[in-house]
Amino acid sequence: MDIAIMGAGLSGLACAITLEQHGVTPHVYENRSRVGDRFVSAEVLFSFISRPVKDCIEYLSEQFHLYLQPLASVQNLLIYSPNAAASIDGYLGFTNLRGREQESFEAQLSRQLKTPITLNSQKSYEQLLREYTHIVMATGDADYGVKTNNFRKDFTVCIKGAMVEGSFDRNTVRAWLNYDASPGGYGYLIPISEQKANIVIAYSEHRTGVVRQMEPSWDLFKGLVEKELGQTLRVTDHFEISQYAVGICNEGRIGNTFFVGNCFGCIMPYLGFGQFASILTGVYAAYDLLGLGKYEELTAAIRQSYENSLVLRRSMEQLTNKDLDLVVGFLDGYWGDKLLKTSRFDPFKVASYLLRPYVKLKVGATS
Repeated sequence: MDIAIMGAGLSGLACAITLEQHGVTPHVYENRSRVGDRFVSAEVLFSFISRPVKDCIEYLSEQFHLYLQPLASVQNLLIYSPNAAASIDGYLGFTNLRGREQESFEAQLSRQLKTPITLNSQKSYEQLLREYTHIVMATGDADYGVKTNNFRKDFTVCIKGAMVEGSFDRNTVRAWLNYDASPGGYGYLIPISEQKANIVIAYSEHRTGVVRQMEPSWDLFKGLVEKELGQTLRVTDHFEISQYAVGICNEGRIGNTFFVGNCFGCIMPYLGFGQFASILTGVYAAYDLLGLGKYEELTAAIRQSYENSLVLRRSMEQLTNKDLDLVVGFLDGYWGDKLLKTSRFDPFKVASYLLRPYVKLKVGATS
């Protein structure tokens, strides 16, 4: 068995480390000059996304011997709509760094890997198929899944983010639901330190039926953030992505090729984060290769979580700003704590179930 891993992101590195732990040495290929995405960003490991796992960092350490150090724990989540706000307090998860930084999750995993990574690789999937018995596709996007007709694209998104300087609480994450700034989407602020934070806006390109100019949306969103914080933020770095495909692969394994990470479909349609699922798909692909389980069975829960999140996203896209005020008001207090902090249930599943009849009524009333 000769294994090639195409991509040295979270899922590819998790797969390689797991194989090494069991005495198998893979070959890891990365087409960039260093480990990490092409830009730096912050993300959140929310505990309500990973249920029934409450603490992702502990779980990865105890179950798979993958050791990650987050930036900070999230003790407060503030959610804003145009005319309402919700505050959820308590242990909610962790913030972390992604990309070309020494403390990013990718860099941390790469330091746990003994196998050398081939950087600046120009090897194609077709070339690797001829040279290796098994391929783990971990390229971080859906391109090869689409090429092999193994990816169901559900929608595309525009994303714009920036690193900003100001004054921040490391333990507080903020999110905005305002369809004037992000139609059918959301914005958020994740602190990196007391002086730096990442602000991001993301929205569905299909919602308006036309290509929407990002700059007016960005200016409006940045203004909302500055108004809420009561300070002017200085942009130090920024990134922008358009037509990024969000979807899921039809088959997790085709022949001796495994699709992991974003190639599998680990980006959750609502909120966008999927790094815990990405790491798990890498581990599960290694388990299948080692004869410790079947990849499709191991990833079944991740696939179901994606589908629940997709229902929630499509439901939320039907709402107006006035509806968002009601949703955010609903989350401020008992139900916010119940769904996002204390409940053992998957909030994507619960929320999508609760929203379906409301959305049907709304669609029926306007048809």
